[in-house]
Amino acid sequence: MNLVIDRANLLKSLNHVQSVVERRTTIPILSNVRIDASIDHIRLSATDMDIEVVEKTSANVLQDGQVTASAHTLYDIVRKLPEGAQVEMIYDDNQLSLNSGRSSFKLSCLPADDFPSLTPGDFINNFSISSADLASLVDKTRFAISTEETRYYLNGIYFHSIKNEGAEVLRVVATDGHRLALSEMALPEGALNMPGIIIPRKAVSELRKLIDEFSGELKIELSETKIRFSMEDILLTSKLIDGEFPEYDRVIPKENNKLLEVSTKAFSNAVDRVSAISAEKSRSIKLNFCISSKTFVN
Repeated sequence: MNLVIDRANLLKSLNHVQSVVERRTTIPILSNVRIDASIDHIRLSATDMDIEVVEKTSANVLQDGQVTASAHTLYDIVRKLPEGAQVEMIYDDNQLSLNSGRSSFKLSCLPADDFPSLTPGDFINNFSISSADLASLVDKTRFAISTEETRYYLNGIYFHSIKNEGAEVLRVVATDGHRLALSEMALPEGALNMPGIIIPRKAVSELRKLIDEFSGELKIELSETKIRFSMEDILLTSKLIDGEFPEYDRVIPKENNKLLEVSTKAFSNAVDRVSAISAEKSRSIKLNFCISSKTFVN
């Protein structure tokens, strides 16, 4: 393998894939990123066997080839190269050489044939959704994802279609048993028959980081055990949590007889001020609602 690639392109792709790789793993090759060079691009792949991220980026490929090298080491090297640099990558004799200007590095490698692939299976449902809508759904719910490993079915967000007030909607729910967050949007075309799925916490986090750098429509594909998100040159595939999400709607109060309307900014600022002296463990505050005869003018 022999290629030359712009440092910015390589760094951007490495940043996306290396965050999937665990710092500590008992399987050495899972610490590596797979590099496939072909014609005018390279494809970078990383996995922890639960999540896989694959990204394609342009490069001047002089000789095709495949190799795996330490993901975090490679990322740190490229990150510290000067902006605008060109990086030459040569794989020969079980070593990957990186040359850029007066800098030269040699990394030990493992065979690309030993690198595992997260087989997606047959995708039985697929639909498209805008990145802005998906980001909104995730941001409004992911803070409530449980971190309690014994209740593994709460360690993610629950995506499902449901009829609400006569309209079909895509609803996203997360709960840790103490708080519950729910957000929904009009059901995208093609999602009517989608099953209820639980996307793991780590996959949600990686997806949210990728959405930050992407605008437009992304494609969602579902198999019985996995989900895939397609964003231009990036594919994120994740296993789904094999469990049943609790009947969350039973704990949502249906007959609230008190209604309060308040400025979002004013309420947020008030909570922020009093939480400064709340206990670190619970971070709880007390709310008192009362009718005042005074008139406040902003």
